[in-house]
Amino acid sequence: MTTVTTVGVVGLGIMGSAISGHLLDAGFDVIGTDVSEEAMKTFDGRPAPDLATLARESAVVITSLPSAEAALQVCAELADSARGNVVVDTSTLSLAVKEQCRSLFEEAELLDCPISGTGAQAKVRDLVILGSGDEAAFATARPVLEAFARSVRHLGPFGDGTRMKLVANLLVSIHNASTAEAFALGAAAGLDPTVLYETVRDGAGGSVIFDKRGPLMVQRSYRPATARVSMFLKDVALVRELAESVGVPTPVLDATLPLYERAAATGWADADAAALLEVLEER
Repeated sequence: MTTVTTVGVVGLGIMGSAISGHLLDAGFDVIGTDVSEEAMKTFDGRPAPDLATLARESAVVITSLPSAEAALQVCAELADSARGNVVVDTSTLSLAVKEQCRSLFEEAELLDCPISGTGAQAKVRDLVILGSGDEAAFATARPVLEAFARSVRHLGPFGDGTRMKLVANLLVSIHNASTAEAFALGAAAGLDPTVLYETVRDGAGGSVIFDKRGPLMVQRSYRPATARVSMFLKDVALVRELAESVGVPTPVLDATLPLYERAAATGWADADAAALLEVLEER
């Protein structure tokens, strides 16, 4: 198994910046890039002059990208220079786009490894890697992944990571809405939000999302976001696409979609999903 010393990180947003920070703390040489000048200003690793240089210098490359267009463009550029690398795509994208990206690599191995966890969890290394793809390549990348995640799972053939991520995102999207609904009901009924949070999380009604988004709802603090409303709109669309492809109805998820759409339409698109509380109270 190859010993990895240099890791490339493409995309230094909420997730990518946290990932690169943990890799630096673990002693890796990290070379990174982002289209945002602001993101590059706060990056403590080595700035990459271009993707070709990043690919040549990195045994393992991690991509954390916001859209299908960005992923396809980055993968095409990396594929031109990647020779024997392992490229770990942590982005949340459709299966079709993941396969398109995979087809671009002839001399490197692309792994499908989306992440379960919020930006806040990324900062404290509380992430789960939902890995899939070539097992030997995954073994090479594992020490890198373990540097920024608390759990690293290999789930099977390429694409199973995305399938699992979309199942998990179905639950997270619903939990966001149910947590907001609980806070709206409690506040309207005269309960103190802090007492509500502390009591519910101690009983059967709590969840990881209640733990993470509850304090934001108590404080009405939605920016900076740990996971944006706009991101959930994209993710819900991907979950519904998968569900339709296998013929499974998602009535509970479908009922939450108007809340996200209303949040985006009323100025909360860049805010944390905890802002669903404002939509529910508005109604």
